[in-house]
Amino acid sequence: MIHQINQMALDTGIETGRTRFEERVMEVMEQVPRHQFVPDSEKTHAYENRPLPIGYGQTISQPYIVALMTDLLKIDDNDVVLEIGTGSGYQAAILSKLVKKIYTIEIIEELGQAAQERLTKLGYNNVNVKIGDGYYGWEEAAPFDGIIVTAAASQIPPPLIEQLKPGGRMIIPIGEPLVVQHLTLVEKNQQGNIETRNILPVAFVPFTRKP
Repeated sequence: MIHQINQMALDTGIETGRTRFEERVMEVMEQVPRHQFVPDSEKTHAYENRPLPIGYGQTISQPYIVALMTDLLKIDDNDVVLEIGTGSGYQAAILSKLVKKIYTIEIIEELGQAAQERLTKLGYNNVNVKIGDGYYGWEEAAPFDGIIVTAAASQIPPPLIEQLKPGGRMIIPIGEPLVVQHLTLVEKNQQGNIETRNILPVAFVPFTRKP
């Protein structure tokens, strides 16, 4: 899996600006047991470099995309990060080894509860899971040094921009279902101004809202 990630980083380096990822990111990608975050029926495919179904119409992202999104955040040990779309908890587990604290929101109650139990059982104790609509972020825990969104939104939710700390970064796929989506890097400077940059065409599940 790590070899495949490194090769894809080289292959997409012109588009992403990242021909290789930070060593600490790659070390964590090696350490976190991906097979613990996929259904039993998918365990034989756990270390393949592709997304896998996790139920409820959701997926665990391709390892290369997880590594890329993590690397683009440019996080450090003292950072606090918000994740929208907990899924199985895999991305949160990766982040938990790299930052001080993770707040993660999942709209599907069954997935969120299972992820919390899984993360606790595996010892990822700096991850807080909440069931809710990720569009509104987690205001009580804001501001965040980084925000990572693991579902494709039609636009960047304004509450997430507000909750991003000056100097912080957000990674979010933007685009409608069944059309080209773009992994987008959002940067907020110290004056609060926002700059965005398309990184790579991607295919994510849609950003789900509460009715």
